[in-house]
Amino acid sequence: MRNSTLQSFFRRSPLRGHSLVQILIYINLALFTLMVLHGTILGLQMKAIFSPPVQLLLHWGGQYWPLVIQQDQWWRCITYAYTHGGLIHIGFNMLVLYQVGPLLEGEIGWPRLFTLYTLCGLMATIAGYVWHPMSPVVGASGAVFGMIGFSVSYYHRMGGSLATQHRNFMFQWAVMAFVFGLMLGADNAAHLGGLLTGAAFGWLIPTSIRAQRKTENLFKVLGWVCVVLTALSIVAIPFSWL
Repeated sequence: MRNSTLQSFFRRSPLRGHSLVQILIYINLALFTLMVLHGTILGLQMKAIFSPPVQLLLHWGGQYWPLVIQQDQWWRCITYAYTHGGLIHIGFNMLVLYQVGPLLEGEIGWPRLFTLYTLCGLMATIAGYVWHPMSPVVGASGAVFGMIGFSVSYYHRMGGSLATQHRNFMFQWAVMAFVFGLMLGADNAAHLGGLLTGAAFGWLIPTSIRAQRKTENLFKVLGWVCVVLTALSIVAIPFSWL
């Protein structure tokens, strides 16, 4: 009976067969775990889990524009999206990614999805720079909001009852995430930057399979470029400690 229940769960799991979403969640959880272990060693105890201090967040890749500009730590423009300011923060972002990501990955494929994810993360931190250049920033929410914005415009263009349901589902997540951000004092400038970038991306990407095939090779290249940039950026975190 127990085995049957487990098998039923994995058949229903939206992560099944969606390797990019799995990898993104694993990377976020791995970096958060390492940061918490580091904070525990430093004697922060439960604070490392629920409310890591700014210095710890910056040590593990958080965004801080003075470091980016003055010390050429441009990798922070990517790594900040994989660093989180506590268990609730990462829990909510990973929940949204878990719910939104697999649907999009199945629709547009991992190269387009990862290009979208990375681009929205970059535009989100640029929006943060315009609004509050001296504030440290962490979290995947800008990239996640980009996925939501993309979904709303993309499925709106597709039309039909199923696409409308998907659009409304994503719009509900956008509202919930904005409310959640307001309650926690999150970086809604980055949220808006990611959302608008994703919405614009969703308005430009072809909705038909035939039209998507014409740009398939382009997005494969872009997807792998994003993989390399992300990998190099994450590897740069420990090198910055030397």
